[in-house]
Amino acid sequence: MNVILLSDVEAVGKVGDMVRVADGYARNFLIPKKLAVKATERSVKQLAHQKRTAEARRKRLTDAAESLKRKIETLEITIQARVGEENKLFGSVTVRDIHAALAAQDVDVDRRRIVLADPIKSAGTFDVPVKLGYDVTATARVRVESDAPEAAPAPVTIETPEPAADEAETETETPAEE
Repeated sequence: MNVILLSDVEAVGKVGDMVRVADGYARNFLIPKKLAVKATERSVKQLAHQKRTAEARRKRLTDAAESLKRKIETLEITIQARVGEENKLFGSVTVRDIHAALAAQDVDVDRRRIVLADPIKSAGTFDVPVKLGYDVTATARVRVESDAPEAAPAPVTIETPEPAADEAETETETPAEE
């Protein structure tokens, strides 16, 4: 009997395949468990229509992802962060920070699609992949720079307080008891 599979069946086929199986296997297992339907003229036409609409939808979504990829790759995302010695950040730049910077530039991307193996912990320029789906991956250029003005940091001086003159005199003027 010819059947159209509604889900993947091991050793038989994948979703949407039209396969020939034993009559008993189809009647007693595949059809009752909703794993397949009998391949009639109507179900074959319905399958062909579903494949066409799925392909058209996939093409439309792939084109939208490619357009978004071009937009992301033309942007340079700048994130201001507090930087210490040797360009090390106080804290780190995470996916949330990159997502917020993209959103500020009117790029709507789900933050779970931004792939960052480890948080960025130093100043500089980094390439961050953004998986847009449908085998489309954009590379966002993220520049992390200091939020402080470029002036050299002021040297820190620690002053030790000297005892007040009044206190020093009072200690020496007290007569010793005899």
